[in-house]
Amino acid sequence: MKLVFAGTPEVAVPALDALIASGRHEVAAVVTRPDAPAGRGRRLVASPVAERAEEAGIEVLKPVRPRDEDFLARLREIAPDCCPVVAYGALLPKTALDVPARGWVNLHFSLLPAWRGAAPVQHAVMAGDEVTGASTFLIEEGLDSGPVYGVLTEEVRPTDTSGDLLTRLAFAGAGLLAATMDGIEDGTLHAVPQPAEGVTLAPKITVEDAQVQWSAPALRVDRVVRGCTPAPGAWTLFRGERLKLVQVVSVLDRTDLAPGELSAGKNNVYVGTGSHAVELLWVQPQGKKPMRAADWARGVRIAHGELLGL
Repeated sequence: MKLVFAGTPEVAVPALDALIASGRHEVAAVVTRPDAPAGRGRRLVASPVAERAEEAGIEVLKPVRPRDEDFLARLREIAPDCCPVVAYGALLPKTALDVPARGWVNLHFSLLPAWRGAAPVQHAVMAGDEVTGASTFLIEEGLDSGPVYGVLTEEVRPTDTSGDLLTRLAFAGAGLLAATMDGIEDGTLHAVPQPAEGVTLAPKITVEDAQVQWSAPALRVDRVVRGCTPAPGAWTLFRGERLKLVQVVSVLDRTDLAPGELSAGKNNVYVGTGSHAVELLWVQPQGKKPMRAADWARGVRIAHGELLGL
């Protein structure tokens, strides 16, 4: 088939690579979000998908909005058979959805209908799911509601951050998307409607969502920290400034600390929660690089009974 691939961040690159490498289909063009400011200089930088496509000599389309007539005209001119999508980052209007004969097929990082939305992996980690996965489905105008072509499952490991899990799903899902394109092309794969039961939503995780509530149980604190790593980053307040929490671990035998109460030894820093304590392993003070929590604690000289949080 002639394909136009839509994607933007690094997590979409393995799927693009898999489609290029398959040799079975032609990736005629790539659709990605416009260049965005990045770094201290805030200079405009192309998306990881755009950079990879340019390396491969593939035409790159960067519409400000996918309903822009110039973009739609070029898409019709290319006349793709199918448009595979991975984390493109913009809603596709019906005028775009109608262009490819076999539709737009999305690789979504959950077992649909669970975790429909922008942040399925983060929500799976924060909810304590033991198993998640990826699904390929035909895009409709609804939110991740279209019929499903294929799925794969992936164990959520006890120490997984959302970044760890998303990396594994990106590479496994790349193979699933390529196989889905093959099955659509040869007629062996047919999309099956999603069940009406089991729908959960995964909206974007905001900075406010990533604030740790120390009155919650230690299990919940750990899940929030892992689910918000690397982005947007779990955080708390210390002496009125934000302190990012990079890694924590539960300490079952430490129950003497009130929620948010700090206890710093020579090599360990503990914080009370609504159940037992957690040990801070890595933190990132405002304006600084990540550091070991014990090094941070020595530098700030934590007072007896001092608290994290509001």
